[in-house]
Amino acid sequence: MTDTIRLQPADAAPIRAVGDGRKHSFFGYYNKSNFSADDRRLLGNRVDMFTGDLTGTETAEVGYFDLADGDRFHKLGETTTWNWQMGCQAQWRGGRNQVIFNTRASGESGGKNVFPDFRSTLIDVETGKARELPLPIYVMAPNGDFALTVNYSRFMVTHRTIGYPATGQEPALELAPKDDGIFRMEIDSGDARLIVSLDDLRNFDPLPSMDKAIHWVTHLEVNPSGSRFLFIHRWTERVEDETCFLHRLFTMNGDGSGLRLLECTDHPLPQLADDFDINAVGTFDYEKSEYQISHPMWKSDTEVIVWGPHEGEIHYHLYDDTTGTAQVVGRGVLDENGHMTYSTDGRWILSDTYPDADTDERILFLFDTETGTRHDLGSFYTPPDLGKHNRCDLHPRWNRANTAVCMDSVHEGRRQMYLVDVTALTGPV
Repeated sequence: MTDTIRLQPADAAPIRAVGDGRKHSFFGYYNKSNFSADDRRLLGNRVDMFTGDLTGTETAEVGYFDLADGDRFHKLGETTTWNWQMGCQAQWRGGRNQVIFNTRASGESGGKNVFPDFRSTLIDVETGKARELPLPIYVMAPNGDFALTVNYSRFMVTHRTIGYPATGQEPALELAPKDDGIFRMEIDSGDARLIVSLDDLRNFDPLPSMDKAIHWVTHLEVNPSGSRFLFIHRWTERVEDETCFLHRLFTMNGDGSGLRLLECTDHPLPQLADDFDINAVGTFDYEKSEYQISHPMWKSDTEVIVWGPHEGEIHYHLYDDTTGTAQVVGRGVLDENGHMTYSTDGRWILSDTYPDADTDERILFLFDTETGTRHDLGSFYTPPDLGKHNRCDLHPRWNRANTAVCMDSVHEGRRQMYLVDVTALTGPV
């Protein structure tokens, strides 16, 4: 059994709010750092509302807080393509002082656009010069040369929490079309191409559960060198109930070749019965399913960590992308789903938990892979009535030096970004 050490944030891991609190601020997902290359600038979104269902007309400010100048906020632009879970997918472009984020269409983008509503904007932080790109983005390659993306309108049917509402009528969607899937876009030219379709995925080792299901792709991540990426292929006949989602974890070369299946969790679904009460499913039941595959991230060019089942047990598993083998990480202490990323040296895992069913508290923690010790940095309350689409997960993100963590939280009654100093654990640069 490994150990858990509960730290007091005021002592071992000091925490502070970012900004002046005049507006609600948040960043979104855990899978990309919102710190600039020098850790001085912190990307974020600012909105006037604490919560609320989004219609696609609400505006979010996109910009950065200058951590060396009293957290002064510098607005880079605005967008109506955002959600509470992922924000607008704002990302630094490699080591450059450029930021890309998703925006609603304002023109035809040179005829290269694939989706009618959504684009992305690349802006130079120093000059303010902006350029519209023909596709929205999901994730940027670490060097900033290309981005991968998917159809955000498909999320409005399959996983509304991370979708963008259409400007007008939502488009009709086929179950697994040949012209939808994962797109690759070159940032300099804007050239884009479909590198794997949903039809391709449905026909790769097909299963009977796929025949009547709608298919989609999520959780795209590029490895450090940009040579391969990972993604989750999901399908379901009942989009209203996330416990009916079925999952496969894949990796693939950056050009769409070399498709490799790492894990599949096809299983019987009694929830598909006509008399099943979907209202009996709790907000976070899906995240605690024994069949869930979620939150995969690269540890290195050939190693992938994910929360999911393997050989009959669900854990944090570390896969070898070359052999397909998997090993349990943190057996006996990392016992529930969370949003995990490795420190750059591979020693520390930063993660969190979903709200406790009784206390509505989430835990922020670091796990030391050398000693097998989990260090709990703090516990943070979330109102249980925020709901699924409007919730605020901690989604912790490393700074570049691995000395601080940024998280989103609502434990003080407003949506706010916080900085947690972890130098006492990880050591100085």
